[in-house]
Amino acid sequence: MPGEPNHYGGASDFMSDGRRHPNLVVPQLEICAETPQACLAAYEGGADRIEICTALGLGGVTPSHGLISAAIAAANGLPVYVLLRPRAGNFVYSDAEFKLICDDLEQAANLGASGFVTGILTAERTVDESRMRRLIKLAGAKEVTFHRAFDQTHNLEDALEQIIAVGCRRLLTSGGKPTVQAGLDTIPELAQRARDRLRIAAGGGLTPVIAAELGRITSVDLHVSLQRGGRLRASRHDPLWDNRNVTAEISVEDVRKMATIIAGYQAR
Repeated sequence: MPGEPNHYGGASDFMSDGRRHPNLVVPQLEICAETPQACLAAYEGGADRIEICTALGLGGVTPSHGLISAAIAAANGLPVYVLLRPRAGNFVYSDAEFKLICDDLEQAANLGASGFVTGILTAERTVDESRMRRLIKLAGAKEVTFHRAFDQTHNLEDALEQIIAVGCRRLLTSGGKPTVQAGLDTIPELAQRARDRLRIAAGGGLTPVIAAELGRITSVDLHVSLQRGGRLRASRHDPLWDNRNVTAEISVEDVRKMATIIAGYQAR
C-alpha cells in the first residue's frame, strides 16, 4: 500500500498517483508463455509475471479466452498480462481490427487478466496516440505495456515520449533492433531517458549470456520465452504437413537460471 515502508525504501518511493517510481522497483522476470504448462513453470521457477499469447513463431497474437483462463489458473497468483494483437504482420490496424483489440481487452479483463500488452502505429511509423489513449482508458487501472512495435518506429526518442504521454506504464523493447543483443547499446539509453516515468523491459532473442551482459550495463526487466523445442514459422509449405517436434513447453530450471541472473541486477 502506498505510504507503507517496504524493502525498496520508504513512502518517498511513491509518485503522487500512488504508484511506486518505476526505477526504484526491483527488476522483474517476465515469461512469455503459450501454454498452461509454461505458466506453471514460470510460477515454479520464480518468475515475477507472465505474458500469455499464442503463435510466438509469428511474433505472437491474441490468445483464446480459454487459454487466458487456463493460464491464470496455472499461474497460481502470478500476474498474467494478455497480448492484444489480432494478426501477424505490421502494427497498423483497420477500424475493424481495432474493434477486435478493444473487444478482446474487455473480455480478458473480465477473465481476470492483470493487464495488457499491445502496440499500435500509424502508417508513418509513429505511435498511434489516439487509439492508444482509448485502449488505456478502456483498461482502467490495469497496466498497459507498449510492445516491440516500438522498435519499428522511425524515431525511438520521439516514440518513447509518445508512449509515456498516452499513459503506458511499461515498454518492451529490443533497442530498435531485431534482437536485444543487436540493440544492447540503445536499451540503457532508453532506460536512462525514461527514468522514473516508465518501466523498461528488454526482450527479443534473450539468452542467459546476453541477459548477464545486459545486467552489467543497466537494470531493466527481462522478457523471455525460454522455449527449447522447434517453433513453427510461416512458410510456403502447408503447416499441417510439418512433422517437426514443435513444442511451447519450457523448463522450470531455465526459468530459475534467468531468475538468478535478474536477482544479480539487484545486487549491483
